[in-house]
Amino acid sequence: MLACWRVTPSLSNEYRRGFCCRAEDQQTVSNGLVRNKKKVLVVGSGWAGLGAAHHLSKQGFDVTVLEGGYDSGPNRLISSPDDFGIRGLWYPYRNIFNLVDELGIKPFTNWMKSAQYSGEGLEVEFPIFQDLPQWPTPFGTLFYTEFTRLPWVDRLTSLSLMAAVVDFDNTDTSWRKYDTSKDYQVHVVWRTPSGLTKNFPLRSSHLRRIHCYSVQILIYLRRDPLPADGLLRLHIKRGTSPTVSLSARLPRGSFSDNLAARRGFYEDVFNPLLQVGLFAPAERCSAAATLGILYYYILAHQKDFDLVWCRGTVKEKIFEPWMESMKNQGCKFLEGRRVTDVFVNRENGCISEVICGKESLKADAVILAVGISTLQEIIQNSAALCTREEFLKVMNLATVDLLTAKLKLDTKVKIPNASNACSGFNDSIGWTFFDLNSIYDEHKDDTVTFVQADFFHANELLPLKDDDVATKAVSYLSRCVKDFENATVIDKEIGRFPKSLTHFFPGSYKYAMRGSTSFPNLFMAGDWIITRHGSWSQEKAFVTGLEAANRVVDYLEEGSFARIIPVEEDEPHIQALRSLNRNLNDIIAQLPWSNYFIR
Repeated sequence: MLACWRVTPSLSNEYRRGFCCRAEDQQTVSNGLVRNKKKVLVVGSGWAGLGAAHHLSKQGFDVTVLEGGYDSGPNRLISSPDDFGIRGLWYPYRNIFNLVDELGIKPFTNWMKSAQYSGEGLEVEFPIFQDLPQWPTPFGTLFYTEFTRLPWVDRLTSLSLMAAVVDFDNTDTSWRKYDTSKDYQVHVVWRTPSGLTKNFPLRSSHLRRIHCYSVQILIYLRRDPLPADGLLRLHIKRGTSPTVSLSARLPRGSFSDNLAARRGFYEDVFNPLLQVGLFAPAERCSAAATLGILYYYILAHQKDFDLVWCRGTVKEKIFEPWMESMKNQGCKFLEGRRVTDVFVNRENGCISEVICGKESLKADAVILAVGISTLQEIIQNSAALCTREEFLKVMNLATVDLLTAKLKLDTKVKIPNASNACSGFNDSIGWTFFDLNSIYDEHKDDTVTFVQADFFHANELLPLKDDDVATKAVSYLSRCVKDFENATVIDKEIGRFPKSLTHFFPGSYKYAMRGSTSFPNLFMAGDWIITRHGSWSQEKAFVTGLEAANRVVDYLEEGSFARIIPVEEDEPHIQALRSLNRNLNDIIAQLPWSNYFIR
């Protein structure tokens, strides 16, 4: 079999200026017959892009992956920060684990325990749930998780969250219902011990802290028409007692309800999970995304919170052997390619070429598998994409800054758990730290400590000098593990990654893109793309890459579809509750006074 390339000069058009170099069709010669392979361009080389390229290469397409070209410095990540963000790989990542088995590599540690810290110290330790007797969700998680300071009565208040979890079923209707970003007119009523009743209106955005002297808090909405449901979080302080965090869904119409919740479970358990899972303070996160990620990682099944780690960087342990296997199948990787525009065929409305500066690459299908900030930059520079409403809406989406600090310390510090999530040290920053001596093969036998700290929503840390970042990191670490106070930093690697993580802010769902676009042969993939699979983070990115590959197969009418392993089904009692909830909602919706019900 022979392969040949032909490069010819091309004149500019309305989307391109200057001299271009056009890559022509790749041909294969077999038994005297010449056949042009269908060309697929994949922009982005993270989980999503490689997932798409992997399957399409196996189907015999001429696949080219465009890497890089968007870095503004030595530490700027290109698409998704695959070695940072959420670094562990959780039990529900069935498609990624299946990929690793297919590649025949062994990149992971054994299942590992993890912990959570607040500004007060250790709050929670998570065991390896699959090694314990299985209970119906969420009771196994509540029973086996080791809370160091949280009493049982506070833990049980989390059960009220299950009502919203049951109602949120990952459908488009649920996302629109819980993703609202609009304010509400709210009246807050409380009674003092003397019987005095106070009543005042507030907008939901103003409800940060109020004071009262009664356990009973009545909250009701005005009769004015309201948008879809949202999550209202209310912080109450009774005299000198600790803050109480109250959460309630705000429906259409009027209602009154007694709210009962405790500060502890929200502030010390859920908040750290959200700050490191959604990369932003909880009040800045979509209620729909909050429910989705909590259910996927914690509440769907007892064993879902078990996790493993790469025994080195994701690039070293997974991506490099993965890319090598794709190269053996004919996939090409072009580094330093910055997509600036696309050329649209006026006759069929399809994208026929992708423009990278003065270089033009022909394509029968294109997959954009990049992060939000990278896509926004492409849209800004593209005369073609900025004419489509779906791409203009992307400009409303937001991202989160990430800062990482890998520290080498002069002494061996005993870190109780290899993986740790933290919040409460700063109002806006969530962070994690990892014992690399326990995780990375290269540090297993070191006599000094290697620790990695990742800071999310870190915009106020990015301007700091490296020494100041290291000092702050050690001060935070010392509040979690006292032995860090006696250690000295002898080397450090600081990474600054602005706009590198997805921000699922309230109201963001309506701006997010789906896998197909108004261009018949342009498809999308990434952890921020809308999908009904139900997964999150790395698994979601990989799954959307496979979904994009399947759309290419369907469009080009060649090859076989990739097998995508679905998330594990809901447990029987959750299925029954969701069915009951749907039936009740259908009945209530038919009543003339349905707006008065909490739904």
